[in-house]
Amino acid sequence: MDGRHMQIGEVADRTGLSLRTIRHYEEVGLALPAARSQGGFRLYTDDDVTRLLVVKRMKPLDFTLEEMRDLLDILDRLQSPDTGDAARTDLAKRLTVYRSLVEERCEKIRARLSDADQFSAELSTELRKHRPAG
Repeated sequence: MDGRHMQIGEVADRTGLSLRTIRHYEEVGLALPAARSQGGFRLYTDDDVTRLLVVKRMKPLDFTLEEMRDLLDILDRLQSPDTGDAARTDLAKRLTVYRSLVEERCEKIRARLSDADQFSAELSTELRKHRPAG
């Protein structure tokens, strides 16, 4: 990271999240800005943007706020040089559980998408049958 700070508008552009959503994630403690300007504006780093992108990826997988907090804590602690080997082993096991959960949820989404694609194809077939001659 280059130490540069971004205001919330740039973060919204980089993440595809709305200002309201970013503020909400701050309010619920998922993604706090690194600093505030003298005028009180939120200031974010590249690490903050990365964290917001992780939250963004969890949202469509129906993670609860508590699960999001827990997973972010696991990731933070795994990245910390102060985390000992025993704790790292435990954290890696917990991360494995989350990865399995993500895979299960992705499979459910794939199945729903497949059903939606099939339904769309059926409707297209039905439309072709009933197009007016002309």
